[in-house]
Amino acid sequence: MLKYLYYPLFLLAALSFRLHASDIKSIGVPYIENYPKSVYASGNQNWSIAKDQNGVMYFGNAEGLLTFDGRYWQKYKMPNRQIVRAVATDNKGKIYTGSFGEFGYWSLKNNRLSYSSLTKLLPKGITVTDEIWKIYTDQDRVIFQSFSRIFIYKNNRIEVVKSPSSFLFLHKVNKRYLVEVLEKGLFELIGNKLRPIPGSEILGKEGILSILPYKNGGFIIGTSKNGLFTYDGKTFSPLNTLANSYLKTYQLNNGAVLMGKYFAYGTILNGLIIIDENGRVVQRINKSSGLQNNTVLSLFADDEQNLWTGLDNGIDRIELNSPLYFYFDKTGQFGTVYSSIIFNGKIYLGTNQGLFYSNWNPESELNSFNFRLIPNSQGQVWELTVIDNELICGHNSGTFKVLGDEIQWLSRTGGGWTIKKLNSNPGYLIQGTYVGLTLFSKTAGSALKFERKIGGFDAPSRFIEQDAKGDVWVSHAYKGLYKLTLSSDYSKVTAMRYFDEKNGLPGNYNINIFNLENRIVFSSDAGFYTYDELSNKFTKYDVLNKKLGSFETSNKIINAGNKKYWFINHGKTALVDFSEPGKLEIDSNQFSLLDGRMVQYYENISKISNAIYLISVDDGFVIYNTTQNQSNVNRKLPKVLIRRLDDITDKYHTISETGNNERDIEIPYSRNNIRISFSLPYYRQAKVKYQFFLEGYSKDWSDWNFASQKDFTNLGSGTYVFKVRAKINDNSVSDITNFEFEVLRPWYLNNWAILIYIILLAFILRAGKQVYEKKLTRDSKKISDRLQAEKEEVLRQEAEINEKQIHKLQTEKLQTELASKNRELANSAMTLVYKNELLQKLSDEIMKLKDENGKKLSDDQTRKIQKVINDGMNDERDWHLFENSFNEAHESFFKKLKAQHPDLVPNDLKLCAYLRMNMSSKEMSSLLNISVRGVEIRRYRLRKKLEVAHDKNLTEFLMEL
Repeated sequence: MLKYLYYPLFLLAALSFRLHASDIKSIGVPYIENYPKSVYASGNQNWSIAKDQNGVMYFGNAEGLLTFDGRYWQKYKMPNRQIVRAVATDNKGKIYTGSFGEFGYWSLKNNRLSYSSLTKLLPKGITVTDEIWKIYTDQDRVIFQSFSRIFIYKNNRIEVVKSPSSFLFLHKVNKRYLVEVLEKGLFELIGNKLRPIPGSEILGKEGILSILPYKNGGFIIGTSKNGLFTYDGKTFSPLNTLANSYLKTYQLNNGAVLMGKYFAYGTILNGLIIIDENGRVVQRINKSSGLQNNTVLSLFADDEQNLWTGLDNGIDRIELNSPLYFYFDKTGQFGTVYSSIIFNGKIYLGTNQGLFYSNWNPESELNSFNFRLIPNSQGQVWELTVIDNELICGHNSGTFKVLGDEIQWLSRTGGGWTIKKLNSNPGYLIQGTYVGLTLFSKTAGSALKFERKIGGFDAPSRFIEQDAKGDVWVSHAYKGLYKLTLSSDYSKVTAMRYFDEKNGLPGNYNINIFNLENRIVFSSDAGFYTYDELSNKFTKYDVLNKKLGSFETSNKIINAGNKKYWFINHGKTALVDFSEPGKLEIDSNQFSLLDGRMVQYYENISKISNAIYLISVDDGFVIYNTTQNQSNVNRKLPKVLIRRLDDITDKYHTISETGNNERDIEIPYSRNNIRISFSLPYYRQAKVKYQFFLEGYSKDWSDWNFASQKDFTNLGSGTYVFKVRAKINDNSVSDITNFEFEVLRPWYLNNWAILIYIILLAFILRAGKQVYEKKLTRDSKKISDRLQAEKEEVLRQEAEINEKQIHKLQTEKLQTELASKNRELANSAMTLVYKNELLQKLSDEIMKLKDENGKKLSDDQTRKIQKVINDGMNDERDWHLFENSFNEAHESFFKKLKAQHPDLVPNDLKLCAYLRMNMSSKEMSSLLNISVRGVEIRRYRLRKKLEVAHDKNLTEFLMEL
């Protein structure tokens, strides 16, 4: 967890201190951000610090090399897990490290930071047998220094510099390299030679631990136990200041130059101090007031006015030139602070335990605050305010005047919450208390005087304001809102009106009153309201609410002067500028450090000067210096860095540790779920938001948000460009960073696969062509055969039709012929019938014939004649002729009948033929020369022979045969 730790130091007098944006102030301690080992997840000790051209920080840690980009920490271990004692960077992307028996560099290989040792380049017979403590990059060479040798790496070769005695530390000052040779003094490394610096023996033999550039081209030299010296190029002189004594006592360990005119020195025993060019202590920061550890192993000042400290346990960043400086009571000496103010050379803190004071003396070095309780002030202090050069304190027990380190009671009315001059009569002041209102008088040249309690109103009065008509508005968070009309002498309340939901308010809880640009406004949890006298109603102040955004529900407004106001929204603070008509400028980001630190509903901010504000917080105070804020305005932001590209398809796997591609990044299609992590290497306290856009995937830029990584899933094959930019405090926007990568085509769509597909396609096309040609031949044959078959079918059908037609014609002809033959047969039969009937009639007539005598003819005569007639009637020739004609007409009827019924006799056959011709019994009797009765008997016998069913007509049976 990151903590905000601060240190009590010298505060600066508002009236005498001249502000400069590039100065480090002595008014408290600037913002300090702690990075404990639980955050960076590595060893305790941090021996060296560097920063590369991209803004990434590097730390030589007890467990290896640490990197930090403002968001993500990463640890890299040395080949043998050595401690990294020294780290340096060049402008080519290499990070040089040194450890025990090893030195080399880290660089990107295959998109990963990898280590390359340089010890293999050492001349034959030379080995590294101790720690590498210092590394410097100098154009085309890199200098590594141990206690026994100096190694110069250049053009892929290493040159060794030896000395007659052991080294301590090599120091780079501007373009010069200075090193202490133990027992010999200070030497300068020129090329590959060491040359002594005359007079350096005065520095002693306790160790030179810091050499920094000083004014007029000189040096300021820090020693382990002899303090500070200056060197003007000829002589060495002790720097006799309080800082020197401090560093001798607590053992200076390292140093760094700040802003070109300040010097930070870390100690072994008591944190660090910052001094100016004259040796005056500007800041003192140690564990009891800010740092995680009192042993400072390394210091590094970056170009963003951050002082990085590598500690014996942790890493801290001190935000130099911060607009906010802090003082917190770590010991709980004075309790919770409700109000604070600077008056007549003293700073006063009104707390829940009483009124405390301390001298306000910015000129005294190493002098911390010494807060003491003013006698008889024990109890809750609500308000400290200056009225016409008098310091007035509103107290739980009443109201008193503060005179240095004493108090003088003005009123014993309990609970002096707030006191204000009446607009209608500046000679009077009205105060809100636990039991209503009290009246004070104040005339020119006289002291503030308590007059009386105002009668007719006893409700608790937390906030009071007087409107343009002279009426007094009073509110309390729990008791509600009142409008009071006072008598002409302000002795009593003559009219009182209470307001709640009926009058348009959202409720009667937590309604506060403020004067905003000479207009009374009412705050609530639903936003600001204004009052309309005519309608006696409250309406939302929408014009203000919309412009305030998230601060529309502020519960407190404090006048900051120059048309500026502090808006406090339940623990969050913003400074709002009303100077430009119709427009509000809201600054809240830089005050995020104050979130939740002030006493809610009793927030207090005092204006000390046009540039300095004193802010009361729970356990101390904060100095806000507006000029400090200007030094970083419009500063060009660094570019966002792509820090990692991870495969998140099924398990996390790092694809790349950078977006500054040394080669194209290609992602297999089967691993097309990725996470891109990015960060802005900006280390000062600020709200950093990001906006990104994946070209080829997204349609537009994302919304601004605090997320510093983005997942993309199921990416299709192709080339993508990830664009990202950052915004600081909703104001400055960085340039766009572009990161290009490619998702490869799936294996079945890669170049070899496509080549195989082309070959296969060509083969398939050729085979297909052959198959097609064969098929075409077969189809042609099939079509030809089908056409031939169809033709034959047509011909067959035509033949069938013709045959049917012929058959029909033949049938019709046959039927015609049959009909003709049947007619002929019928006619023949009828002729026979007629013949037989005629013969029968002749026979009958002959029997009737008589001679001339009237006698019948003799039997002989008639017998001969009758025989002739009978022969004629039974002439078989007639039957044979009929039989032949009948067979022709009825297709061998008799053959079929004889074949089926061989027992039939000729008479039966004749009867069958006559029956088939549908002749009547009478006609058949004539033909058969039998009686009709005989015909019926024959018919009956025939049925039996033919075995015709009883229900079947015999004639029909024979016709169907």
